[in-house]
Amino acid sequence: MLQSKSNWKFKTISNETTQWMDDSSNLSPVMKELLIQRGISTIQEAQDFISPKLENLFDPRSFQAIEKASTRVHTAIEQQEKILVYGDYDADGVSSTTVLLKTLRELGANCDYYIPNRFTEGYGPNEAAFQQAFEDGYSVIITVDTGIASVYEAEVAKQLGIDLIITDHHEPQEELPDAYAILHPKLSPEYPFKELAGVGVAFKFSQHLLGYFPEHLLDLVAIGTVADLVPLIDENRILTYYGLRKLSDTKRLGLKALMSQCKIEGAINEQDIGFLIGPRLNAVGRLQDADLAVQLLLTEDQAEAEELAEVVNELNQERQQIVASIVKEAEAMVDLQDHHSVIVVAKSGWNEGVLGIVASRLVKKYDRPAIVLAINEEKQTAKGSARSIPAFDLFQNCMKMRSYFTHFGGHSQAAGMTLPLDHVGKIEQELNQLIKDQLTADDFKQEIAISKTICVPEINEELVSEIDQLAPFGMANPKPIFHLKHTPSDIRQLGSMKNHLKIHFKENDKVIEGIGFGMGDLYHRISPQTEVSVVGELGINEWNGIKKPQLVLQDMSINEWQLFDHRGKKQFDAAPYFSNHERHVLLSNKEIEEKNVSETMKQITYHTPLETIERADVLYIYDLPTNLAHLKEIINQVQPVNIHVCFYVENSSYLSPMPTRDDFKWFYALLYKRKQIDLNTELQLIMDAKGWKKDQVVFISKVFFELEFVKIENGVIQLNSAPVKKDLQESNLYQERINKAHIEKTLYYSTYQELYNWFQSTITYMDSERLKEELTYGL
Repeated sequence: MLQSKSNWKFKTISNETTQWMDDSSNLSPVMKELLIQRGISTIQEAQDFISPKLENLFDPRSFQAIEKASTRVHTAIEQQEKILVYGDYDADGVSSTTVLLKTLRELGANCDYYIPNRFTEGYGPNEAAFQQAFEDGYSVIITVDTGIASVYEAEVAKQLGIDLIITDHHEPQEELPDAYAILHPKLSPEYPFKELAGVGVAFKFSQHLLGYFPEHLLDLVAIGTVADLVPLIDENRILTYYGLRKLSDTKRLGLKALMSQCKIEGAINEQDIGFLIGPRLNAVGRLQDADLAVQLLLTEDQAEAEELAEVVNELNQERQQIVASIVKEAEAMVDLQDHHSVIVVAKSGWNEGVLGIVASRLVKKYDRPAIVLAINEEKQTAKGSARSIPAFDLFQNCMKMRSYFTHFGGHSQAAGMTLPLDHVGKIEQELNQLIKDQLTADDFKQEIAISKTICVPEINEELVSEIDQLAPFGMANPKPIFHLKHTPSDIRQLGSMKNHLKIHFKENDKVIEGIGFGMGDLYHRISPQTEVSVVGELGINEWNGIKKPQLVLQDMSINEWQLFDHRGKKQFDAAPYFSNHERHVLLSNKEIEEKNVSETMKQITYHTPLETIERADVLYIYDLPTNLAHLKEIINQVQPVNIHVCFYVENSSYLSPMPTRDDFKWFYALLYKRKQIDLNTELQLIMDAKGWKKDQVVFISKVFFELEFVKIENGVIQLNSAPVKKDLQESNLYQERINKAHIEKTLYYSTYQELYNWFQSTITYMDSERLKEELTYGL
């Protein structure tokens, strides 16, 4: 048995939504089911999803207060008032800033932008920046991707006589800012789609200001939308779909230079943004002023574009090093703490800009919500970021203790915060209790949403190509994960460190390859001829011009007990098998080498009282029993889910010839005739005469001695004068030899399948609660 690392959640569809599955559409049954899972139940909806259309975007005029905001901006442009675009320092923020700034410049506005420094000013609008804007003559400030929580700053703007227009998409809090106008999809009852990114809201405002659809800005919209992890459905899907096309052929010198640094060629997809472009733009604001990122997106000078792109790339490399260092320190702190339901770590000197990434790493490793804070000793404050697990809404629960925070904002899975240092312990204590009250132990595991169970014959290039039509993938439209249950035809480790796993599944003439990156350690946990369940994404592996469909594995489980066969190895190293299970029992009649024993392993012998043997996940059997029934009792007492047989036999009873009854008769007849035999001088003669080995002669002699047929003294065998007639079966030695040979045949010289069948017939706890506890997922 192998437990999955994540909870597997199988998606289901209701009967009411399957009406169109049998129509004349040329979509495969798999594709139809994937669309239904996305709430698509008609052919028209399917066509719109597979081939998004710009005309399906919503009219910006549905935004509440957009007419008022637009009128004010146009008035400012006409009167040459100074307009300040106030942005945020992440990829969504800098792309939003660029979108609106390009729009205002196109309209001839007297405008500029401002992005606060993460370290000296923190997130969002601040009084000092607004005061400076007033002194610099700005009469209109437009926030992008920020501002919805800036109640105090809106009042500052009002007192200064600045008209504040807020465009944002973050969660509105109980009190809204008293701004000139607020453009927010969740505060616009008439606007149908509520999940736009900050750049999506800025784009909608730009569209309304320009009076036409600004398709040339879609490359920037795609970057901010994908990087901010908003749901890639509805409008976000349409904007990203066309934005990726625009990005693939972008004329922006800065973006082209950045993509060159990323070594991106050809068509751009959402993964290029998510893993390459987005992190680099984010890295700027994490380490310094984000102005550099905006300059990169705005520049029209080739030399400047290349220079800025190189600096951005170097900052990203520096960010990676800083993250690795903080993660190492944070993990050391967590390992010293009591096991709470939430992780809270804080230290002075940590870079505030990367703490969200650090929190994500901690969540992934420890499967708990994590808050990572940088301490300001001088101000006695803590500032940082939090990330959560799917089962726990971090935003809503933190709002229950809003008074503890000086600043707080975010989403259900991520948040940023500032708080007095002496409140850190309080939020840890209260969050810990809230999590305990709301979650079960199973909720802490990461989740994998599985779209469908699939068979080997169903997997082909055509299906992979069809699934690609669901792209761009992202939040609320993840790349489909498939479940395959099959017995591998071949398993091997890959890589110089053997840290990857390759597994082949064969059905008839069809072979599908599965590749598990970083899953090489599972090689030792898959026994032969065992049916395994794997989950992963379908893709195409191209090598030397040959394309083959493959399954990129994310997790694996084995939902039955397993037998691992190490018979015949003089030296068996159990260390690779220790992980993935907590309790181990080693059955041996001799002390085992230290390297084969872990802290979680207990050693027992065949003489250990049965009632003292505890249950364990794994049983290692080093020595053959003298009684098969006793071994059965031990197995059912331990109740293992995995059994390792590690027998090594040097002097085999099964392979050594067993004297026949005729052999015993011949030797007795010789004794009867001779009265005595001196084995010191006649052993070789007997061996030559019968073709026996020494141990056969010795064995016959010992059986006769046990049955009191003979006396043996100093190698001389002498026939008793009046022996009592007995059968060979009455000899314990004779019976032990037969029993030992039978045990060796059953447990040592049997085939793997024969050995498996013997253990299978031995196990009586298979239907008990023991195995129900070990189930890794349910269909």
